[in-house]
Amino acid sequence: MRVGIGYDIHRLVEERKLFLGGIEIPYVKGLISHTDGDVVMHAIADAILGAMGMGDIGRHFPDTDPGYKNMPSGDILQKVARLAAQKNFVIGNIDTTIIAEEPKIHPFKDKMIEKISGVLGLERSNINIKATTNEGVGSLGKGEAIAAYAIVTLEG
Repeated sequence: MRVGIGYDIHRLVEERKLFLGGIEIPYVKGLISHTDGDVVMHAIADAILGAMGMGDIGRHFPDTDPGYKNMPSGDILQKVARLAAQKNFVIGNIDTTIIAEEPKIHPFKDKMIEKISGVLGLERSNINIKATTNEGVGSLGKGEAIAAYAIVTLEG
């Protein structure tokens, strides 16, 4: 078994849609990024790449490549999952923590799990999403950004 950890953070800005866990969440701001900014999908993709010892999404999907501009992060995650399958790895378990003051994540967790499950072809029971705040500390606590951590196990 191999284990990987992923992390991503993006600033919140006006006039962007907010995507987390592959779904659009109604909110007055969105995450600025070269892609759609989905920190959940980015953290999971990084964790998978880390477990394989294959760098990070910046290496595989550089923000200097215009072909990735505004790419849905679900597409990135799907490409990383295909890479894992090509290397004969099977994704076992995903545990993710979202850090955000707003919006509240709880009402959207099930839809996120359903979306990630569909992208990766995993049972819903193999995916966990938690959410917390940063208790007013730093840019996350001031509501200026949203971050996510993910831990993934791979078999193979």
